[in-house]
Amino acid sequence: MVTLAEVAQHARVSASTVSYVLSGKRSISAGTRERVEHSIRELGYHPNAGARALASNRSNIIALMVPLRTDMYVPVMMEIAIAVATTARTHGYDVLLLTGEEGPDAVRRVTSSGLADGMILMDVELDDERLPLLRGGVAGQGRPVGEQEQPAVLIGLPSDTTGLTCVDLDFRATGALCVDHLAALGHRDVAVIGEAPAVYERHTGFAERTLQGLRSRGGELGLRLLHRPCAGGYDATAVTLARILDERPDTTGFVVQNESAVEPLLALLRQRGRAVPEDVSVVAICPEQVAVQASVALTSVALPAQEMGRRAVDHLVAKLEGRGGDEVVLLAPELTIRASSGPAPARP
Repeated sequence: MVTLAEVAQHARVSASTVSYVLSGKRSISAGTRERVEHSIRELGYHPNAGARALASNRSNIIALMVPLRTDMYVPVMMEIAIAVATTARTHGYDVLLLTGEEGPDAVRRVTSSGLADGMILMDVELDDERLPLLRGGVAGQGRPVGEQEQPAVLIGLPSDTTGLTCVDLDFRATGALCVDHLAALGHRDVAVIGEAPAVYERHTGFAERTLQGLRSRGGELGLRLLHRPCAGGYDATAVTLARILDERPDTTGFVVQNESAVEPLLALLRQRGRAVPEDVSVVAICPEQVAVQASVALTSVALPAQEMGRRAVDHLVAKLEGRGGDEVVLLAPELTIRASSGPAPARP
């Protein structure tokens, strides 16, 4: 294994100069820096991660908090996590994955131990208990006395974004976009099959904001909108659909924000003799793969999981390098029309 001393000898400089080039702690002339970097490449030198961390007082690790709950669609969470990990590597960081439901305790543990230089938090609630530990220098909202600042980015949007950096799909606009599409096709009775009840009980941001967009835009357009949470899976979807049709038998449009209810819903509608899209239109908020591979290709708003993961890392690295401030980045939703939506059937 090549040593730092060997790099110094090859570049005809002192070992301390090589160390300064690697750490950036002192200004080194361009010519010397170029010579050292050439020697590093030529010899294939890889600094010891532990020594580099000690020298720079940095761990070069990003902590990613991904609470893996049974009521969440794990493939989307993991797609975001993979995008975070691969993007972090391009910036020279590794990722520490925290999957427990520890809330503020996990933030305190990472901050106090110096395990990571910064954090990315997912599954953000409107009034998330972790947020007071992350707000930097906001009057009345700062960290408790003695708490160390932890640069962080949220993938999600709480009710109050003051003093925070957030990246998310604009879920409120997403809900409005789905309603606009169905209204333009003449649908007036629209049902929303939502996430599991526990997601709304926690006031998870993406689900609540989608519902706000659906209801607000639906009210503006004069639609009769009915929302029912659903645990997903065939049996739960069957119960939810039966309840919806009992309450609103004239329902001709469905918005589904629950990946595990998509295919059961399509099967149940077929069993009831309701053709898609001739009798009933279905619009989904789901990953592109779910929409394309459904038994009826779904009109949908895709979840930009990879883009959210990449953006979150880029913003966190900018904070760590002193280049970024607090901001909210909302990705605009895009609706792709496929075979599951069509004109509302004529009323008798």
